[in-house]
Formats: sequence, structure tokens, C-alpha cells
Amino acid sequence: MAGVRNPPYICALDAAMDVVEGKWKALILWALDERLHRFGELRRSLPGVSEKVLAQQLRELEADGIVRRTVFDETPPRVEYELTDQGAALYAALGALGEWGAQRMAELDITPTHGR
Repeated sequence: MAGVRNPPYICALDAAMDVVEGKWKALILWALDERLHRFGELRRSLPGVSEKVLAQQLRELEADGIVRRTVFDETPPRVEYELTDQGAALYAALGALGEWGAQRMAELDITPTHGR
């Protein structure tokens, strides 16, 4: 089965975490929820991610059916990334976790680096 890396799973949460494991995947979903991005735009919207790690995590998300990669036959080549329906559903499911994180940041008096 494509995209399944660490079965057997102990529970459904374990299966979900297999897809979003890694420091940057949730942030990739966050950026792509706003709109589709080209690779360079996505990298600039995620300060601190290396090109190698971003490419690797995008490949994994694509293999899991979370991100769609579209290559345009142009010169110079253009590649765009966007969430699939499954990716949008996963991002929506992470909403409660984001709300918890916002409450925690408020309690700790931490300001996010991006306004969203």
C-alpha cells in the first residue's frame, strides 16, 4: 500500500501521526491550505526549512495522497503543490490541535511569527 511506512498501527491516531510525522509536514499543510505554491514560494513561507528536507517531506506527502504535485511543460519548468481533498481533510482535522497550540502560546505569552 502506497504511503504506509510504519504498520502495524496501535490505534487510528498512530496511523494519522505516521502521515504528519516530521517537523515541517504540519507547516506545509498550513501553507498549502491558504493556496497552491510553487516550490520556492513554499520554501520562503517556511523559514528554516532546507531545500532537501522540504523536497523529501513533499515527496512523502505526495506518496500519502495528501499533496498534489503538478508539473507544467514550460520553459523554465514550473511545478506547483496543492492539497488534495484528503490533505484538506487532514488539515481540518488538525484544527483542534492548532486551537490547543494557540491557547498554549497565549498562556506562555508567545506571539506567532505569522499572523494566521
